[in-house]
Parts: sequence; structure tokens; C-alpha cells
Amino acid sequence: MSTDPSVRIEHDLLGDREVPADAYYGVHTLRARENFGITGTPISIYPELIRALASIKQAAALTNHELGLLDQRRCDAIVSACQEVQGGRLHEQFVVDVIQGGAGTSTNMNANEVIANRALELLGHHKGEYRYLHPNEQVNIGQSTNDVYPTALKIATWFGIHGLIDAMDTLRLAFAQKAEEFRDVLKMGRTQLQDAVPMTLGQEFSTYAVMIEEDQARLREAVLLICEINMGATAIGTGITAHPDYAPLVLKHLQEITGIALQTAPNLIEATQDCGSFVQLSGVLKRVAVKLSKTCNDLRLLSSGPRAGLGEINLPAMQAGSSIMPGKVNPVIPEVVNQIAFEVIGNDITVSFAAEAGQLQLNAFEPIIAHSIFKSVSHLRNGCLTLAERCVQGITANREHLRAAVENSIGIVTALNPYIGYANATSVAQQAHASGGSVYDIVLARGLLTKTQLDTILRPEILTRPTALNLA
Repeated sequence: MSTDPSVRIEHDLLGDREVPADAYYGVHTLRARENFGITGTPISIYPELIRALASIKQAAALTNHELGLLDQRRCDAIVSACQEVQGGRLHEQFVVDVIQGGAGTSTNMNANEVIANRALELLGHHKGEYRYLHPNEQVNIGQSTNDVYPTALKIATWFGIHGLIDAMDTLRLAFAQKAEEFRDVLKMGRTQLQDAVPMTLGQEFSTYAVMIEEDQARLREAVLLICEINMGATAIGTGITAHPDYAPLVLKHLQEITGIALQTAPNLIEATQDCGSFVQLSGVLKRVAVKLSKTCNDLRLLSSGPRAGLGEINLPAMQAGSSIMPGKVNPVIPEVVNQIAFEVIGNDITVSFAAEAGQLQLNAFEPIIAHSIFKSVSHLRNGCLTLAERCVQGITANREHLRAAVENSIGIVTALNPYIGYANATSVAQQAHASGGSVYDIVLARGLLTKTQLDTILRPEILTRPTALNLA
């Protein structure tokens, strides 16, 4: 027993250690904190993970009480402590590094110790008086890190993905609103960066909304895979030390606490070693990132200039763009989303390597899988909201410039081909290219079409969709 009131003595298999007296974590967490000074980032950066761990410990306490393995008084204290953590309390006590050895054991013990010490306080005892309620013997009954940790990752990811889907909806609606606003703005479409055929700016922006909607659907499909959990598996999936009725009961309580339609895996040995659902989900996150980055590339290109580039749209000015060039404004919001995409693509590679590196009955590398996926989800969510609110919603179109570019483009000869014939269309295109004149003026000068006919053909609703037009 220490005479220093600022510390308390705790014991583990390696011996005694002084733990800060006011800390809710204990000796196992202390050693992990010392061992894994890797990123300097504690697991508390992911509140969904902390809430998920508390939900699991609450479900386990209720289950063990039903099975006669935990008395009512201690069960109530554990449940109350877990509910406090779910409500946001004591998250700062989850201090182990996000990257850690031990397959997540340090995270599980951090949760066990914080919940045990808070429960001890609720019972009228001091932190560290584990003879009254123990992190392992009461909080962790019927559990192993090897079923608690992956289940917590899945619950946390489920909440994170739905938050991402909501953020994507904000961005999708922003693009959809711009598509409606720009529905009558005629412009040139491009293939391989060369003039192709006319379209509307509204059509261009509608594709971004559709791409996001498709990716939302893929995320909803992928997230179903992480609803399968292995609670009751304990160490390797055989269920050793768990009550025969533990798995179905803990599932029922977890479903009620989280509101997620979780299911127990049909083969717990397989589920304890397999990280395939994380690989699948990470791949979909990469898909989201790739398509968002392509969209941002388009926004930067379409807004390039403002006078020496395409200059078709204007992005809202968010900050000064240069320390040396006065008046310069850069597309900083699309640029930051591009960088998020690069990170997510890298995270997917990390998840793939970590999942492949599992051996026999356990994958020891789930901490880096978790860190990678949580970063991808969180950053994509923030990126979608930032892009919607600080860029897309403020985009304006340079309407006259766009219309003039269409009328001056050789590409509109494709629209005239059905009416003047391929040979005439080719000749007009060659003359326009050689002379720098407009297709519109050359067709009129040659008498191939009347002004009324040309103006009819070059209406946006004619140029931008399949149309059977009779000019007779």
C-alpha cells in the first residue's frame, strides 16, 4: 500500500505498479500505455468504439446476471457505469494507443478497468478495491478480447458508416440542387479532354449526385456483413469458460442496447479468425473515395482559370490562395477531399495486408484494421460535409461563356450530321478548324440550313437528349 495519496498500488502477473489515484484505468492499461507509444493518439478519438465497448460490457453483465453468475448489486453497478460511458462520460480514461500489439487486449482491459472502477465508486468503494468488484472476474465474465474486440469494432463501424451515409446524402442533395439550377445551361461535353458533344451543366452535376447515391447503396450492402458477430466465442471460437446459454442471451441484450440487427455467426471458430467483412467494407470505402476524388478533379478543372483555364463554373472563394500572388484563389475544398481519398486508398491497402496476415485461429492485427477503417469513415464523412457546405452549395455557372463555347465549338457539327449529312459535316468541321470560324456561321454561309433550322437544332432540349426532329 502506498503512502503517497496521489497514487494507488495495483498488481498484475508482472508485479506491483503505482497507478494515478484519480485514474479510472488500472495496471494493465498503464503498462499498455507505456508499451505502445506509437501514434500518441488514444482510442478515445473514436467515441463510437468506446460506446460499443460499454454496450458489450452492459450486455454481458445483464446476461451473466440472468445466468446466475453475477449478483444483482454488482450487475446494477456495472450497467450504470456502462450507461455513463455510453452517454459520453469517462472517455478521456480510454488512453491506450490506437495501434497496439496483443490483438486488442489492451483496449478490452482498458474498458474492463474503467468500468470496474466506476462501478466500485457507485458501490461506495475506492478505485482499485477489486476484491469487491474485479475487472476480469466480474466485468469480463464469459468474454475474451477475441470476441469482445471484433464485436466492438463492428458495432462502432456500423454507427460510423451510417453517419457517413447521412453525410453523403447532404452532398448528394447539394449536387442534385445544382443539377436543377443548371438544367438549362448549355455547355460542351468532353471526352479525353477534347470537345465532344453538347450537354447541360445540369446533366453534368446530376451525374455526381447519381454516383453518390450508388455508393450509398453499396455501403448499405457492405454494412450488413458486419452485423454478424462472434460474442460467445471467447478465446478461439470454442466458447470455453462461457455458459452454454451465454451467446444467444448476450446477442439479445446487445440488439436491444444498440438497436442493430446483430446476428451470431453460425461458426464461431471461423468468425473469430476471419476479417473478410472488414476487407469488403474497406473496399467499398475505397470506391467512395475514388469517385469523390474524380468529382473533385472535375470541379477543379471546370473552375480552372479564372481567365486562362476552362472557367465554366466558379467555386466559392474560401481563403487567399497565395503568399506571393495577390488576388489568387485556389480550389482548396476539392483539394482537401482529394487528399482524403488518397489516404482512404492507402488505408484499404493496410486493411488488406492486415487481414491477410492473420494466422490460424486469430488475427492479431485488428487494431490497425480498426484504426484504418475508422479514419476512412470519419475523414470521408467530414470531407463530404465540407465539400457540400463550403463548396458545392456556392457554385455558380458562367452561363454566357458556356453558351459561346458551344456555338464556337467544332463539336456541335455532330448534332448537325443527321440534317446536313456526314460529308458536309466533315467539310464544315475542317473549314471551322482551319479558319477559326464557327460551325454556326459556316453552315449559314453555305446555305446548308436556315437560321431558324439551326436555332431549332441547337436548343438545349434538342442537343442534349435523343430527339427525332423534323425540319421540313
